[in-house]
Amino acid sequence: MTAVFPAPGASYPGSAGRGVLTARGCGKPGLDLDFTLVERCLSGDATGWEELVRLHTRRVYGLCYRFTGSDAEAQDLTQDIFLRVFRSLKSYRSAEGSFVTWLTRLSRNLLIDHYRRTRQERLTDPIEDQLATLEERAHGTSTAVRADRLLAGREAGEVLQGALAKLSPELRETVILRDLQEMEYREIAQVLKIPEGTVKSRLNRGRAELGRLLRKQKAAL
Repeated sequence: MTAVFPAPGASYPGSAGRGVLTARGCGKPGLDLDFTLVERCLSGDATGWEELVRLHTRRVYGLCYRFTGSDAEAQDLTQDIFLRVFRSLKSYRSAEGSFVTWLTRLSRNLLIDHYRRTRQERLTDPIEDQLATLEERAHGTSTAVRADRLLAGREAGEVLQGALAKLSPELRETVILRDLQEMEYREIAQVLKIPEGTVKSRLNRGRAELGRLLRKQKAAL
């Protein structure tokens, strides 16, 4: 995938005269690094932008891929998202949440716009490496029989894809953000702009429904 970089000497829209970011909310290594890179970007450091993109490309691409199911679309959307980040970076405030939360919210908004344009509702190609974790959570037990022992490789991923596709959009995105993106409840609440209690409720419903769908699909095999 070709990373999105500004042209040499490019400046960030609105960066001139912008106040320094508050350091409140930092303290963890990842947060401190994001904070430092954002500051470098806003000061006109192109290398800082390259590092910021490199650090978060996998997360953004993964989110796009899981929601579109297309490598080509996911790459295009990843480019679009980082271009939007480049134009909007001045609006980020660390006191309002982590950079990852801000980036995920921006990504989600662009994905919603994309969905409205295309009127499609698709998920990723098989994600076998995450199937077992999702299945265990869906059944509410850490001792659940691992799905990859029951279904092999691509077939297992296709079963998961089919089950996820049948979840309502609000349940699906909550499951993806929590169980695939591994975001905290607080961060998901900030991204979706809903209370943490609603996040937990949707997650419980999503996992329960996912478990029911997986059991139903396996029984039909």
